[in-house]
Amino acid sequence: MVLAMLLVPIGDTLSKLLTDIMGPLEIGFWRFLLQGGILTVAVLVMRKKLTGAPIWLLIVGGVSSATTLAALIGAFAVMPIATAIAIFFVEPLILTVLAGLILREPTGWRRYIAVAVGLIGAIIVIRPSWSIFGWASLLPLLAAFAFAINAITMRQLSKHLDSLAIQFWFAIIAAIFLGVMQLSLGDLDLFSFTNGLDLSGPWFMLFCMGLLSGLTFFLITEAFRRTPATTLAPFQYLEIVGATALGYIVFGDFPDFWTWVGTAIILASGLYVFDRERRAKKHGLA
Repeated sequence: MVLAMLLVPIGDTLSKLLTDIMGPLEIGFWRFLLQGGILTVAVLVMRKKLTGAPIWLLIVGGVSSATTLAALIGAFAVMPIATAIAIFFVEPLILTVLAGLILREPTGWRRYIAVAVGLIGAIIVIRPSWSIFGWASLLPLLAAFAFAINAITMRQLSKHLDSLAIQFWFAIIAAIFLGVMQLSLGDLDLFSFTNGLDLSGPWFMLFCMGLLSGLTFFLITEAFRRTPATTLAPFQYLEIVGATALGYIVFGDFPDFWTWVGTAIILASGLYVFDRERRAKKHGLA
């Protein structure tokens, strides 16, 4: 899990670099298409079952995956990676609320208070960004909401398929969804580059993103297969370390004081929710 969280910011950094020559939807399309190709090989080699799940759930999962990635890349295009990731980390808090509303999972008042505190932290991070980036500063919140929907969908699909098969369908459906959107907007123009397929340029970075996505997914899947989710969840916050380091090294971005304050509030709220969920499962609390 630690290795996976250190790899994720590398893919995010490549995405931000690509925004100079490609739009967020197009980057997301190629990333999912290449990731889908890698997962196809894995599915064939491991002979995974791909049928038996409700189609509508697969579609919701694929579209929410596409929305998450496109919104995050859109945020990376205009703001520091660390700032976008800090806002995105309200996702576990949103998931707590949605799990209670949609899945009817018991959620006590303590966790709802933690969610409210975490959202205050998000506002602290967003507030200075709003004057600079405007509505784009809300893109990480959209990504967090979409990812929470994605997580709930995965929980439901896990009754029918294993994780590898679920991610295979998510990648394929996400690529189709983003591809259709790009074609309808007339913006899918990677093949029209005057120099053709330049493997030293965007194609190389796109291939690396697809490979990183496949490797990261494999590591996360193996981690969750061996260890309870509530134990692993706090390690997700290591991503902010890599995002901050790469953002500073590659782009010269470093979070300001209030971004760190808001990030600390968000992380503390999330860790409390994780701990409360762990104790709830152990002692039957809400």
